[in-house]
Amino acid sequence: MASSALSRLVNIQRHFQLGSRRKGGKESEGICTIKLSPEVSEALSHGRAVVALESTIISHGSHEMKLRGIACGLIVKCSFDRPFHAQGRVCLPELAIGIACLSQKFRNLIELQLVLLGLSNKLLRMPYPQNLETAKEVEAIVRENRAVPATVAILDGVPCVGLTAEELERLANLGTKSRKTACRDIAHVVATGGNGATTVSATMIFASLVGISVFVTGGIGGVHRHGENTMDISSDLTELGRTPIAVISAGVKSILDIPRTLEYLETQGVCVAAYKTDEFPAFFTETSGYKAPCRIDTSEDYANMKLKLGTGILIAVPIPKEHSASGSLIESAIQRALKEARDKGVTGNAETPFLLARVNELTGGASLSSSILSLDIQNIALVKNNALVGAKIAVSLAQMREGDHRGDTD
Repeated sequence: MASSALSRLVNIQRHFQLGSRRKGGKESEGICTIKLSPEVSEALSHGRAVVALESTIISHGSHEMKLRGIACGLIVKCSFDRPFHAQGRVCLPELAIGIACLSQKFRNLIELQLVLLGLSNKLLRMPYPQNLETAKEVEAIVRENRAVPATVAILDGVPCVGLTAEELERLANLGTKSRKTACRDIAHVVATGGNGATTVSATMIFASLVGISVFVTGGIGGVHRHGENTMDISSDLTELGRTPIAVISAGVKSILDIPRTLEYLETQGVCVAAYKTDEFPAFFTETSGYKAPCRIDTSEDYANMKLKLGTGILIAVPIPKEHSASGSLIESAIQRALKEARDKGVTGNAETPFLLARVNELTGGASLSSSILSLDIQNIALVKNNALVGAKIAVSLAQMREGDHRGDTD
């Protein structure tokens, strides 16, 4: 893992040249450190776990009416196969520190081999300050489950893993003014000194680079309907096939082609497991009608599946039962709207506004905003539940690794 991470960091360094960026005609370092907050300092002193978070959670919409789900990250233990030792402790190589701008709290956590949770930043399109408050609620769930949040974003052209409270608030204020950044957009956002809210694929890259093993999101992208003709396939799936990270989600959005998405993941060599169910969930509902390739019932089950195969793992968590009734209503409306769009020949750019308007009408929304609010409520519930499950998995993984380390030193 260490050699793979380092090679990717070297490639990023070649393209980004972070240390030589000019600002106002002057050379600027481009790399900064973030102060260690009292909370994180206390956590480190007591050997508690820390969690990394992604920035799209608070900046961009959860459904942009391709019904983009919420992306947020989760707990993981940072560990290298061949750790670098300095004065008797395990350290992240300075090269890695120079490329991904790690907050001081996150750097210290890596050095202490603590559990880290990577969260996505693409949670809500709520107005400020509601978006910030919702992100804080998700962070609270992570903390309650023995992890510390660390958000991932690109600020002023610098990839950051772990944001301070001030930076988190800045991102919330920026909202959609920050660029929605997928893996293909990273180089441009960094080169132009822009602000980027990382999507699922970009968050996976940065989380994996710094040793984060678990990432939580509402729902991943997938193969779009008629994808066999349009080739509209999310880069989330490709990244899962080449990035060794566990992604905890509520499945893929039901507006997508679920069976083709599962087939594509199989082609990419991605293990897909449903959590405490035999059926693959469909985001807003517990069932999709498609059997999951495998099943796990406890967080320890996942930890024991971690075989370092070089690909990601998708763990699909059904929507909480208390939200399944309203989720089913939304799902039914989506399916009906999709059928009507097909029957009327609505395609391309016209399809998105048509679907959103029909979902609003079919769910009895008095206005478009009420329909969006209903979707947001479901999305928030999904993210919070996934954060809970992801935290447990990450802690179990960390405990397993700690046991392995102790066994090696005995």
